Amino acid sequence: MFTEAEIDRIGEAFAARTLAKSAWTHAGHFTAAIWALTRRRDAFAEMPSLIRAYNTSVGTPNTHDSGYHETITVASLRCAAVFLREAPSRADALSALLASRYGRSGWLLAHWTHDRLFSPEARRSWVEPDIERLPF
Repeated sequence: MFTEAEIDRIGEAFAARTLAKSAWTHAGHFTAAIWALTRRRDAFAEMPSLIRAYNTSVGTPNTHDSGYHETITVASLRCAAVFLREAPSRADALSALLASRYGRSGWLLAHWTHDRLFSPEARRSWVEPDIERLPF
């Protein structure tokens, strides 16, 4: 279980580009999403540049097949926002999210085919699911 302080520590380290690459896991992504949704003015607008800068800092190129991914980022932020609305705290929201089906790294493939989700178009801009609509 993550604490409020851990969420801030991870989010701030991510934004400062000092978060260890090994911490940029599925849970790390959702922790950064929860942090951004509660600590940044407009997480949806700011997250793309934050992720691109972080990727560059850890040596991950942002290309048509690597690095920043718009569809995954938007879907993850939408998901995290729902859990935040339904929980009494950020730590509770993150714990509930990670314990849910969304806490598994393959959750997006229930909504998008692999080819569509990992297409250059989906990496560049939002692409609607082609299997099942998102519930949020």
